[in-house]
Amino acid sequence: MTTTLKVLPDEGTRPAQKASPSWLNEGAGAGIRALRNKRRSLDPHYQRDFLEAVRLYERVCSGDSYAALQFREAMSTSDFPLLFGDIIDRQLLGAYQDWPATWSSYARRGTVRDFRLVSRFTVDGGAATLDEVKEHSEYPEAALTEGRYQYRVTKRGRTIPLSWETLINDDLDAFREIPTTLGRAGKMTEDKVATQLYVDPTGPDATFFSAGNANIVTGNPPLSISAVQTAFTVLASQTDTDGNPIFIEAVRLVVPPALEVVANNIINATEIFAATGGGAGTGNDQLRVANWMRNRVTPVVNPWLPIIDLVTGNTAWYLFASAATGRPALEVGFLRGNDTPQVFVKAPDQLRIGGGMAPVEDGDFETDAIRYKVRHVLGGTLMDPKMAVASSGDSDAGS
Repeated sequence: MTTTLKVLPDEGTRPAQKASPSWLNEGAGAGIRALRNKRRSLDPHYQRDFLEAVRLYERVCSGDSYAALQFREAMSTSDFPLLFGDIIDRQLLGAYQDWPATWSSYARRGTVRDFRLVSRFTVDGGAATLDEVKEHSEYPEAALTEGRYQYRVTKRGRTIPLSWETLINDDLDAFREIPTTLGRAGKMTEDKVATQLYVDPTGPDATFFSAGNANIVTGNPPLSISAVQTAFTVLASQTDTDGNPIFIEAVRLVVPPALEVVANNIINATEIFAATGGGAGTGNDQLRVANWMRNRVTPVVNPWLPIIDLVTGNTAWYLFASAATGRPALEVGFLRGNDTPQVFVKAPDQLRIGGGMAPVEDGDFETDAIRYKVRHVLGGTLMDPKMAVASSGDSDAGS
């Protein structure tokens, strides 16, 4: 049997003196759970008790031994276990929100209703330039073609066991670290899942980035100004099914940590020296122009690239059209109402001789163990290859 700790927002290390009733409503979750939590949070008795619990918890985490004693006594009452459960969940969500992520800058965020296979449909056609219609002639018909992308979300998670002695000896510091650890794990899982969609152990996904899709940077050059210019040309050369050009205003330059300095130097340079006909520019035949890429390209450092790509992980780089486009290169989806990690604690299975259930921090009957569980549900799929280009960076071309 498990007891769910209600998911409410938090800023994990918020000082107790800054706590206020408004904190109860920040970033509330979705659906029925959010309405229930919001309704409860507006109760003035709950607000009063919750603020008292927050202040006591902060004193315990700061090393106040007397507060730790009060905490153990308070956890035996009927109200405080729920209130401290809210605090833990708020810390989890705060840590989840604070941990940096990269995938959301180049992938679309989706929501699905259940664990079954879901489809994302596209309709192409009808956007070609209009034909001239002669007098008394019929208007020509346009053919429409349908496309479909499919994926399903999966459940991910783990448990963290703690002993009763750990909580006593550490003055509950372990209690404070659990939400941070679980929140960080949830955010890193999202980045890894998203990266595995377009990268495999040998480099950029060969099915998605292929000659047939015309989305490989010519010559697979290492990252440089001229290489990024070539990538822009490849991206701008893409057309839709009617042969129309695809307008892409903003892109994300996704690179591994090994290329962070190069990427930032390229994007943050104030001027570019180029030959009058393009290229690197040598001798006296040069143009001196403002760095136009600063307003078009946003660098994104993805630390998962060299971990997943064991061959070109430190050299490969990618250009993704902004996720705000009508049909992005990939989508990461979450189960509705479960779009952030959720934490649970195993209910105690022992009774005190004096009557009543033992508090959570007393653990189970056999070993006094306290077990926490985190659950996160997500999945994803590659979508339109016209919205991304890649270079493995393992050629000297363009350097």
